[in-house]
Amino acid sequence: MDSPCPDTSWPSTIIKSFDRSFNIRTEERNSTDTLDFLKDRNSSVCSSRNIPLPPQQPSKVRPKMETHRGITDFRCVPKETKDTWDKLFKQGYGADVHIIAGDGSIIAAHYSFLSIASPVLGNFLQQSKVMNGIRCIKISGVPYDALRTFIRFLYSSCSYEEEEMKKFVLHLLVLSHSYVVPSLKRVCTQLLEHDWLTKENVVDVLQLAMKCDAPRLALICMHMVVRDFKCISSTEGWKIMRRANPALEQQLLESLVEADSRKQERSEKLEEKRVYLQLHEAMEALLHICRDGCKTIGPRDKALKGSQDACSFPACKGLEILIRHFSSCITRVPGGCVHCKRMWQLLELHSRMCNEPNYCNVPLCRHFKEKMQRDSKKEQVKWKLLVNKVQMAKIALRLFSSQRSSF
Repeated sequence: MDSPCPDTSWPSTIIKSFDRSFNIRTEERNSTDTLDFLKDRNSSVCSSRNIPLPPQQPSKVRPKMETHRGITDFRCVPKETKDTWDKLFKQGYGADVHIIAGDGSIIAAHYSFLSIASPVLGNFLQQSKVMNGIRCIKISGVPYDALRTFIRFLYSSCSYEEEEMKKFVLHLLVLSHSYVVPSLKRVCTQLLEHDWLTKENVVDVLQLAMKCDAPRLALICMHMVVRDFKCISSTEGWKIMRRANPALEQQLLESLVEADSRKQERSEKLEEKRVYLQLHEAMEALLHICRDGCKTIGPRDKALKGSQDACSFPACKGLEILIRHFSSCITRVPGGCVHCKRMWQLLELHSRMCNEPNYCNVPLCRHFKEKMQRDSKKEQVKWKLLVNKVQMAKIALRLFSSQRSSF
């Protein structure tokens, strides 16, 4: 990848000053309490002041509430209460409502329970005719067992058979939306999100979720379609949806294009951050070499460290190779050597980031400071933007390192 550093002219009269700045050695080898008296019944403190003993701490064990992949199963409801609900529903004692299924089967129920759990269903029942004290209403379009499970749920949302719910989850989702039972819709969407979605049925569930006003379920389905579009677009559900609902197909295709664009944008931003981080590491390594010296390269007034310890600067090895090439290259003219051009850019970048040019050990730092004053406004803006990006990468690296150390 090309360097993000802006291009710069190469001064030819100061190359010798750069060469005199370093002491380069030939490399030889290749470079990870509890208060006890409160518990004592015979304590003088307790007896003299008639202070009663403190009660025992409440148990930290809570009523058992088993969960099934995010779906709460209310085992804390007493068994006797659930048995009462079941008996009241199954025996139909005192029932004043008859729910007639599509096949003509009758489910006996109680108006008070149904109207409280579903005001919409209660309104329908209130408008229905009363014959011999019984209100009758017909609900067709769903199987008898699904309708029975729905009515049983209205008696208590804390007590239901999960297997029955899974078996008729799509019918129950439609019923929960039609008769406005939010608790049932919540259970149905959770079951569909965690246990039911497959590549073959996700398109059908998506259309149902959009019709039943289940935005979270619809969003999960759309993400699943976008994530595995190639496989899902070949299913029978997709082909039927294309003919019946072309607008939804267009919406899914637009979501796919948008997801690809976001993915490419994230990839480009990550690559950009990686380049700026590399430039920051190069600046740190350049200061390290010019100020302290490393194994086989450093300032002339410093003793070289040899190969005693491993260098802690990641970019040191690569920068050392670049400096060695720059010192010995015979081409060093504008446009003549790509590696030398990279070295000039790194030196100028350091100069624009350096706050102490008069005391800086990096070669040509003062020269580039003087050059900056002659740059055009466009060139200054370009370099200022690059300096800001590198400094932001430096801050981000420090924040990331501090967060890792805190864990």
